[in-house]
Amino acid sequence: MSSLTYTLERRTDPADEATREGVLANPGFGKTFTDHMVLATWTSGEGWHDAKVIAFGPLQLMPSAAVLHYAQEIFEGMKAYRHEDGSIWTFRPEKNAQRFARSGRRLALPELPEEDFIASLKALVEVDQAWVPAAGTGETSLYLRPYMFASEAFLGVRPAAEVTYGVIASPAGAYFSGGVKPVSIWVSQEYVRAAPGGTGAAKCGGNYAASLAAQTEATEHGCDQVVFLDAIEHTWVEELGGMNLFFVKADGTVVTPELNGSILEGVTRDSIITLLREAGHEVTEAKISIDEWREGAASGGITEVFACGTAAVVTPVGTLRWPDGEVTMSGGETGEVTSSIRQTLLDIQYGKVEDAHGWLTRLV
Repeated sequence: MSSLTYTLERRTDPADEATREGVLANPGFGKTFTDHMVLATWTSGEGWHDAKVIAFGPLQLMPSAAVLHYAQEIFEGMKAYRHEDGSIWTFRPEKNAQRFARSGRRLALPELPEEDFIASLKALVEVDQAWVPAAGTGETSLYLRPYMFASEAFLGVRPAAEVTYGVIASPAGAYFSGGVKPVSIWVSQEYVRAAPGGTGAAKCGGNYAASLAAQTEATEHGCDQVVFLDAIEHTWVEELGGMNLFFVKADGTVVTPELNGSILEGVTRDSIITLLREAGHEVTEAKISIDEWREGAASGGITEVFACGTAAVVTPVGTLRWPDGEVTMSGGETGEVTSSIRQTLLDIQYGKVEDAHGWLTRLV
C-alpha cells in the first residue's frame, strides 16, 4: 500500500480529442506531453507530503534552487503499453523504483518508497489513459519520466532540505520509424562517461550531460552513438551514452560488460540476460576490451553486437569506428540473436505472449 495519497486536480482545458489523436498518429519522442503531471514534496521536517496530480505546466523555481547550482537530481524512464483488451501495463516498475532509490542515495536525495513510486505512475496513467496509443499501432507507448531534484532555495553545499518529485508522460512512437537498422558507434578517445566511485551507476542528469561532447564528436565522424571505455586503463568497454552492450560470439555464448560501479544497471539489460539464458545461451558478465571487440568482429569470433535500453529496446550495432579504422559486424545486418531477443522482449511487454516472470504491472 502506498503511504502517499495522490489527490487529483483535474485540468480545466485538456487537449481535445482531435488534437490528441493528431499527436498519437505521429508522436515522435519527448516532444508532446499529456494533460497532467505528478508532483510531491519532501522536506527534512515533514518527509514526503503534498502528493498530487495536477495540470501539466511550468514549475515555479527560485533562481537559488540547489539543483541549478549543484545538479542534485535523478530520473527514471519506463513505458506504459496498451494491450489488445484495452488494459495498460508497464514493465518491471519495481526495478526502476529500486534503481531510483539507489540513485537517490548516491546523490544524497531522499528515497521514495517503492509503493509510492508505483502509485504515482498509476495515478498519472489513470487520468491520462487516453494518451496511451492503441494496441496494434506498432512499437508505440506512453513514455513515463519520474524525476527528483533539489528545490530548496539555498546556495550552501549540502544535501537539500527540500526536494521535489514529479512524473511526466509523453506519447512515444517507434524508435526506428523506418524499421530496425544497425547503428554506427564511435570509440571515444578523449572522454569517459564515469569513473570508479563516481555517479556512473546512478541515473542522474550529470552523466548524460558529460556524454554530450563525446556524442557530438561521434556525429562529426558520421556515427550514431558513442561507446565509452573505462576511466583508468581506457581499455575496457563500458556502455554507450545511454545503453548497455551485449556481444554474441560465434559459439553462441554472450558477454555483457560486468557491473563495476560506473555502469548503469539497466532494467532491459537484466531482462535480456534472463531471456538469453532461457533461450539456451551461456551469458557471462565480464570485462571485454576494445581490442577484443575489434579483433573479434574482424575475425568472426564476435558475430553480433547489440545495445539495449528502454527507448530503443534492442539496437543492433553495425559499425565500430575509431580515428584510424573501422570494422563491421554481421555484414552490417541485424543478427539472428539480436532480432530474436528483441522480438521476445516486445512480445512480453505488449502482452502477446505469456508473462512467465511476472514482469508486467497493470496500471489501468
